[in-house]
Amino acid sequence: MTPDELLTTTRSVRKRLDLTRPVPLDLVRECLEIALQAPTGGNRQSWHWIVVTDPEVRKQIGDYYGRSFRAYYESGASAGSLFQDDPERAATQRRVAGSSVHLGEHMGDVPVLVIGCITLPGGGLPEGNQAGLWGSLLPAAWSYMLAARARGLGTAWTTLHLAYESEIAGLLGIPADVRQGVLLPTAYYTGDTFRPAPRRPLDEVLHLDRW
Repeated sequence: MTPDELLTTTRSVRKRLDLTRPVPLDLVRECLEIALQAPTGGNRQSWHWIVVTDPEVRKQIGDYYGRSFRAYYESGASAGSLFQDDPERAATQRRVAGSSVHLGEHMGDVPVLVIGCITLPGGGLPEGNQAGLWGSLLPAAWSYMLAARARGLGTAWTTLHLAYESEIAGLLGIPADVRQGVLLPTAYYTGDTFRPAPRRPLDEVLHLDRW
């Protein structure tokens, strides 16, 4: 793939994750090695990556995720509830919602769960805008997703597990001064029809010099 193709066809994969095919740990390590080349504030490299393959632990994380997803879905704030006055966008949202429901039911069955974490400066979350903190983790998580796509693996960006962050931290032995930022289910994907997604036109969101 060209860089442009990789960047425009890396999608959140949910329904098309192959739940039956094992993923070699060496392949996950390759993706994480690439992720570690992402920018990080002050070159602190304060990220940590928990790779969960144990079936029982995956099941427990999946149970927490499913509980969080059901609450989110029933709240009316999920993707399927958005843009109902726009038939074209509503159809897309329903497809997203359907795939999200599938992942909510099967998170614990995904062969590899990768949780990106970051050590907190001073041990606590900063007040106000936290972009400076999470900007040192999230670019690396996206690099991981790109590296996975290039190797025939599908991933999905999700944070719904964070409703049970403390419970999952206890399950995984995560220290108190380390916070979770993203959960990346990882598996081989089925099919090969990834393509750029419909997006709002650039001129609707571009602001030159001022708003």
